[in-house]
Amino acid sequence: MNKKSVPLAQNKLLGHILAFAFYIGLGYFLFVAASNMNYVWKWNSIPKYFTYIETINVEAPVDGKFVLEDGQYAVLSYDENKEVLNITNEYTLEINTGEEIYEGDVLASISQRKLGPVLIGLWVTLKISFFSALLTFVIGVTLAFMRLSHIQAFKDIASVYIAVIRGTPLLVQIFLFYFIVANLFELDRFTAGVFSLGIFFGAYMAEVLRGAIQSIDKGQMEAANSLGISYFNTMRHIILPQAFKRALPTLVGEMIALVKDSSLVSVIAITDLTKVGKEIVANTFSPFETWIVIALVYLSITFTMTYFGHRLEQNMNSKGGMS
Repeated sequence: MNKKSVPLAQNKLLGHILAFAFYIGLGYFLFVAASNMNYVWKWNSIPKYFTYIETINVEAPVDGKFVLEDGQYAVLSYDENKEVLNITNEYTLEINTGEEIYEGDVLASISQRKLGPVLIGLWVTLKISFFSALLTFVIGVTLAFMRLSHIQAFKDIASVYIAVIRGTPLLVQIFLFYFIVANLFELDRFTAGVFSLGIFFGAYMAEVLRGAIQSIDKGQMEAANSLGISYFNTMRHIILPQAFKRALPTLVGEMIALVKDSSLVSVIAITDLTKVGKEIVANTFSPFETWIVIALVYLSITFTMTYFGHRLEQNMNSKGGMS
């Protein structure tokens, strides 16, 4: 039996080649456009955004003589007062002991590798995203069950919360939370940022989970009840595993959106990636290189999350069960 010929438009190899050629052409176009700009590119400064070497110098506090006494380096002034210096074995001596020195002379130095501003901002972004994701999960699950509750007051509270939060911009909510709620309860900037993001994305997660739970056949709940299984155990062992499996792609998308939107907390002076980018631009006057690097760092985070989300989804699908 002859295999059916695959239409040319559906040929995978040809499709990969065309897509690759498209992005090569797009990259070349952007390169030409950037080359024609009246702008001096400073790509050599990029590595310093991530890590740099800092040199710490020990200077002479007064005029006198550089000496080593009792295992300690010191400066013996002309009036015979001794100034002990904090110079350990890690330092490199710039002056030999016994030499005459003057105030301000560099006596010893040490070079240390320090984290650059981008890595420091990345750590803050990861921390605020992690704690916001935890809060999002707690709020989302709670609101989802309130929406599904038979108690009308719970349903009304959850419905109004979701409607208000989803209907107003995140930036406005950050300002309101920080200047009103955070000041009222004396919360620091980081905590205010975490709560603002968690409250906002908790409303979206609630609707995702509610829809996923309601998509499970009601007959499963009825069958569990007929077998004497409690509501809690039914939700925990039967309904929620299937609901999370169905909602997984959307939940991953919400977490990716959370990481990207965490950049908005820079407006309340949290030194995350975005605020670090603003500070670098202000100090170096290199906006294009800086924002390209910041964008690539965000992309690396979201790409990693997407990859692990797909792996988790494939792992769940390979185990079979309801989809």
